[in-house]
Amino acid sequence: MVQTKDTRPVRPGEELDTEGVEKFLRHHLDLPDGKMQVRQFGAGHSNLTYELLVGDWKAVLRRPPMGPVAAKAHDMEREYKVLKALHPVFPLAPKPYIFESGEVLGSPFFVMERREGLVYDTSFPEGIEETGELGRKISETMVDRLVELHDVDYTETSLIDMVKPEGFMERQIHGWIKRFEKARTDDVVSGERLKRWLVDHIPSSSAHAVIHYDYKLNNSMFSKDNPSKMVGLFDWEMTTVGDPLADLGAALSYWIEKDDPEMLKTGLGKVPVTVKEGFYTRDEFIQRYADKSGLDLSQIHVYQTFAYFKLAGIIQQIYFRYKKGQTNDPRFARMNVFVNNLIRHAEETAGL
Repeated sequence: MVQTKDTRPVRPGEELDTEGVEKFLRHHLDLPDGKMQVRQFGAGHSNLTYELLVGDWKAVLRRPPMGPVAAKAHDMEREYKVLKALHPVFPLAPKPYIFESGEVLGSPFFVMERREGLVYDTSFPEGIEETGELGRKISETMVDRLVELHDVDYTETSLIDMVKPEGFMERQIHGWIKRFEKARTDDVVSGERLKRWLVDHIPSSSAHAVIHYDYKLNNSMFSKDNPSKMVGLFDWEMTTVGDPLADLGAALSYWIEKDDPEMLKTGLGKVPVTVKEGFYTRDEFIQRYADKSGLDLSQIHVYQTFAYFKLAGIIQQIYFRYKKGQTNDPRFARMNVFVNNLIRHAEETAGL
């Protein structure tokens, strides 16, 4: 069996009905002879992602997490349709193969192409020389590909029938306040002061663009031959059409720099490589985006503040499921501490 370094054996309790999946795929796709093998991608905290292998054939399966999930979250059919719309015009989005509505696994899933390459997360991949020049080039690539995504003409794709960009930021801010409150547990702060500030500072933007909304370095894949060239971009679950600066704000909330407080650096585990020599600071990230996009970024602190609050909401939804016993993944046990730290950091970004 082929074993790749970005996958691992499937975690206990997150096994797939391999026989059922293989039977379904053989009915709809042209698979080679051989028994299907399944491994799991281990980095994500939300949807479950698996590598499927039959001989030389490889693919990726995405499904929601086990147990009950938040309303409108983990919508596999929507993510499949987003990839179907974007792959032809933005090839960094993987090609989707097929969607299944829930009869096979009891939950919907979709299968897409498997990309091969390098993923920069908390260390440089084996064989890649760690230099400041490479850090700078990777940073430039991250900004440039984000600007290119925002330049996609969504009106020429089927996304136009799936989205409602008008009033995006108002819906986002009120929506994430409701989600945070619904998932709040007794060991997490209420964030009342921050929520009031966000409602009082809703940006009135007119720019509309395709936004990834989970744009971060470890959702990107780079070429083994040219380690600063992006060859894949993953996790399109939250993609929509909205204010491009909301996407930039989200990217900045994930972009850790060397002078950040320890609670930000280690909130989701080990410190990411972006703290290393050569990688952009967030200010440099913002400046290159402004230069490349030509957009006015004078209110970027509002988008950054909201992005930290939204990230707190996402983490809190995961922690809520852990606390309710809907998942036993030990990585989630202390996420309430990170949520409280994110709320405090968002307040500081807002100047509260």
